[in-house]
Amino acid sequence: MKQLDVQIMGQSYLLGCPEGGEARLLDAVEKVDAAMCKIRDAGKIKARDRIAVLAALNLAFELSELEANALKTSRTATATASPTKPQAAGMSAAEAAAQPQLTALLQRLDSALGVDGRLL
Repeated sequence: MKQLDVQIMGQSYLLGCPEGGEARLLDAVEKVDAAMCKIRDAGKIKARDRIAVLAALNLAFELSELEANALKTSRTATATASPTKPQAAGMSAAEAAAQPQLTALLQRLDSALGVDGRLL
């Protein structure tokens, strides 16, 4: 496991990264940094943990929208309905598909903000 020193909203973090995943991690750091700085620069919220939670929610919502659009596109492209896997109770297919990415995103944010405390 490789370690990368990154900065998010002006604070340094040492993050573990699997070999070959450096570019994807740096892209994720850039997105999180941009999202957090945008919220901070709006001036209404000052606490780093609250900014991180709002940024995580915004990024998760964007991911959910992308997945919903991809699902809609794939359904439109498929003329015939195919059998689907049963979903967890109360979960749409898009929500079930997004769950692993959302969990991974929250884990990455938790590790990045380790010194500030857990998000959830």
